[in-house]
Amino acid sequence: MLYPIGIQSFEKLRTTGCVYVDKTELIYRLTRVGNCCFLSRPRRFGKSLLISTLEAYFLGQKDLFKGLAIEKLEQEWNAYPVLHLDLNAQNYVSEEALHEELDKHLVIWEQTYGITIDKSLSPETRFYNIIHTIYKQTGKQVAVLVDEYDKPLLSSIDNRPLHDAYRDTLKAFFAVLKSMDACIRFVFITGVSKFSHVSIFSDLNNLDDISMDARYMDICGISEQELHIYFNESIHELAEANGMTFEEACEQLRKQYDGYHFCENSIGIYNPFSLLNTFDKKVFNDYWFVTGTPTFLVKLLQSQNYKLGDLEGKKVMPDVLNTTDTTASNPIPVLYQSGYLTIKGYNRKMRIYTLGFPNEEVERGFFNFLLPYYTPIGNDDKASFLSDFVMAVNEGKPEDFLLLMQTMLAGRDYRIAGDAEKYFQNTFYLIFQLLGFNVAVEQATSRGRMDVTIQTDDYIYIIELKLDKSAEEALQQIKDNRYARPFQTDKRKLYLIGVNFSSETRTIEEWMVEEIKGI
Repeated sequence: MLYPIGIQSFEKLRTTGCVYVDKTELIYRLTRVGNCCFLSRPRRFGKSLLISTLEAYFLGQKDLFKGLAIEKLEQEWNAYPVLHLDLNAQNYVSEEALHEELDKHLVIWEQTYGITIDKSLSPETRFYNIIHTIYKQTGKQVAVLVDEYDKPLLSSIDNRPLHDAYRDTLKAFFAVLKSMDACIRFVFITGVSKFSHVSIFSDLNNLDDISMDARYMDICGISEQELHIYFNESIHELAEANGMTFEEACEQLRKQYDGYHFCENSIGIYNPFSLLNTFDKKVFNDYWFVTGTPTFLVKLLQSQNYKLGDLEGKKVMPDVLNTTDTTASNPIPVLYQSGYLTIKGYNRKMRIYTLGFPNEEVERGFFNFLLPYYTPIGNDDKASFLSDFVMAVNEGKPEDFLLLMQTMLAGRDYRIAGDAEKYFQNTFYLIFQLLGFNVAVEQATSRGRMDVTIQTDDYIYIIELKLDKSAEEALQQIKDNRYARPFQTDKRKLYLIGVNFSSETRTIEEWMVEEIKGI
């Protein structure tokens, strides 16, 4: 079986015999009921292939759809002029970069339809002239397909002046679509995020956002049903290559790549990029995550002292999921829309969503990516440190893993952003979470909140963190607030640990450990 890894051209996919998960019934339905649509999905989720499929459909390339659902649904196969704008091909490091990218597409369209190229005109004026001229020349309405509209905005989110310049340019450019409504057959725009602050789509009052529309939740990605319709043979081959049963392979695929939910109470969607790579290489790996994580997400988490433990189980209102406001400091909308968090539950009465990591690939990859931003661990010494750390925790040796933590942090050149105490708490949480331990931060009790709690099969560690105070004071707080009471019937060995960090040395200054044998 040929897997279309990295293939974003529908024509190439169909003419080279690659497997294609048929989404054409949804495309047919969408183009009948919609006129101007927007879809937000994470990167590597098939948005570009969807745009290419729409392009082939509007160009009337019937032969490419042979054997697909739309072949029986579509009776006319009318061809329309198509303007395909892909904004994913630039790095967008200067204001000129966006103008160059728009100009590249505008020149192609102008040359195609014999329009005089006048670069003294604004991009939006040239765009208007192109649509109007095409309609007059052909007598046919135009299909406008925009892929990754927000690449310039995401690339500049931590550079406010540049971001504002890009936003203003795109706002004026896309405003043309409203004024040319009579000349347009269909508009489809894709991206990762939805920006709300002076939205670039504010003039498109007919824009239909289908990102959370249950009718189109699987228009990108692969559902459980599609997995078994198209890939059962691949799963059998994967299972055999890894010494697993078919059922075990299905379960591992589900845990590692499933779990994306784009509306409340929906079925899970698999990441297509990771699935196809797994089937092709017959190896389970974190394929999606290694394709790139924007550093601005980490900067946002650090600058706001965001508690990493709050990401799993985060409760939000609907407006948080629907917009990304660059003037705000909340990282949750960007994390959700980028695919690092997804919908885990929904309280219909309260209209509150519960978010969490979609699967193991994202959770493990995200914490692994964060590690060098919260600790000075480099790739060269990471494996040794982590293996020794795991052994110490699993063997009930708190002195050993605290010494490892102290040594790891001591004397390294790294910056502590914002609230230092929360920063160190995040460091603890990050390392324990990355290593697969059952860790909780600021767990509530009747007398207060425990800073960090780690549980293994044989041991429980209750850790209180202080900054520029004393380990004795931290340990005494655990005792005074009786943080160990929730575990009084537990048979595992319990350790109370007081830790004091120094803001001057930027590491653990001292610690005190007390073993509790009976509560």
